[in-house]
Amino acid sequence: MAADPRSGALPDGFAVGHRTDAAAATGCTAILAPADGAVASGEVRGGGPGTRETDRLSPLVSATHVHAVLFTGGSAFGLAAADGVMRWLEERGRGHPTPAGPVPLVPSAVIYDLVTGDPSRRPRAEDGYAACEAAASEVALGSVGAGAGAAVGKLFGRERAVKSGIGLAGQRLPQGPRMAALAAVNAFGDVIGEDGGVLAGARGEDGAFVRATAFIRAHELELPPREAEAELADSTTLVCVMTDAALTKAECAIVAKMAHAGMARAVDPVHSAFDGDVVFVLASGTAAPVDASVAGVVAATLTAEAIRDGCRRATTLAGIPAVRDLPMGPR
Repeated sequence: MAADPRSGALPDGFAVGHRTDAAAATGCTAILAPADGAVASGEVRGGGPGTRETDRLSPLVSATHVHAVLFTGGSAFGLAAADGVMRWLEERGRGHPTPAGPVPLVPSAVIYDLVTGDPSRRPRAEDGYAACEAAASEVALGSVGAGAGAAVGKLFGRERAVKSGIGLAGQRLPQGPRMAALAAVNAFGDVIGEDGGVLAGARGEDGAFVRATAFIRAHELELPPREAEAELADSTTLVCVMTDAALTKAECAIVAKMAHAGMARAVDPVHSAFDGDVVFVLASGTAAPVDASVAGVVAATLTAEAIRDGCRRATTLAGIPAVRDLPMGPR
């Protein structure tokens, strides 16, 4: 069954909400699991991650369920927005049961967007709370939430990068359950289209896309360039795969590993020293079980499509042009 990257539908019980500060070019995105939580795992790759509570995603950790995932801008400062997500969940009695009451589990990851807009304004606890309040099953996409300050193709710095944002792809699996991948795309590398060409990436002096990997192979250069070092120190692609299929925590870990292959199809170079790439996998288990390898194949495909969707839906912001506004236009 073909995936539909334009589908705004999430698996039953999941909801996504954004808090966007367009003036500061930053924001956060809350991904809410169903009320009872979702079995979860994930995998962090690349040399520049910024995360909170991702250790509990390991299959070796006893707690199987999480209650939300947070994508946020603001670099490490933005992790404070997770406090607001926890407060919103606690007020509704959602969390891991303990003798003192439920404790919400909210794995979180950041993108670096401080140099895109106003670095003094970062997502805070109240922004995480507001993102939860805005959560719905139909998802706003593009340069919103954690994607407000995102850009891709930073080989020559953000001045010659292309705007990106939040993308989504989803489909119904042959066995019946639904799966969707939500991506916040802020990669160092180029985003590669279905045809193998550059969909959005570093622009040369003539304005045309420069294939970053080919350029690196052919030129003697230091990465990151010294004048762009502060801008390239942190780039990241964040993905959350959601499904209503029944998967164990170990199976979610397998799906997360396979989904990173989809990231590699759509981002080149990927998992660099400047990227803090993360894939989360959440499975509510309200639908039929699915073989983990089958789920992983679909998750990888949806991950690639969601990343491309984040570039196609982006709008020009903070002086960084979206691909739709470039002379070559979207592909």
